[in-house]
Amino acid sequence: MSGLVELIVSIFLVLGAIVMLIGSIGLAKFPDFFTRLHAPTKASTLGVGCILIASMIYFSFDLGHLTLKELLISVFLLITAPIAAHMLAKAGLHYKVKLKDNTQNQALSQRAYQHQSPKDDE
Repeated sequence: MSGLVELIVSIFLVLGAIVMLIGSIGLAKFPDFFTRLHAPTKASTLGVGCILIASMIYFSFDLGHLTLKELLISVFLLITAPIAAHMLAKAGLHYKVKLKDNTQNQALSQRAYQHQSPKDDE
């Protein structure tokens, strides 16, 4: 395998690991449930995507033909991660998880707790 391919694979692996580390730090440091939910879902999708691209490049050059297993994993991840995050957010709204005092748009969460649409205020 050429040095250029190894460099590209290494760049994607390191980039994916850095993005996932940032998401993990966000999970630990963000103040409330909804911001904690946001950090790892975005970072895991991008981080795992970079790692899967690195794997696709590596095995395509190693085996001599295009591998599509990683592409199927990416599609599954891109479909399931937002749905899982949405369901967790809906559960947080259902259980009336409290937001931090300095969180913007507190009125939106109050409307969601009361099942009102924003147009009802007009």
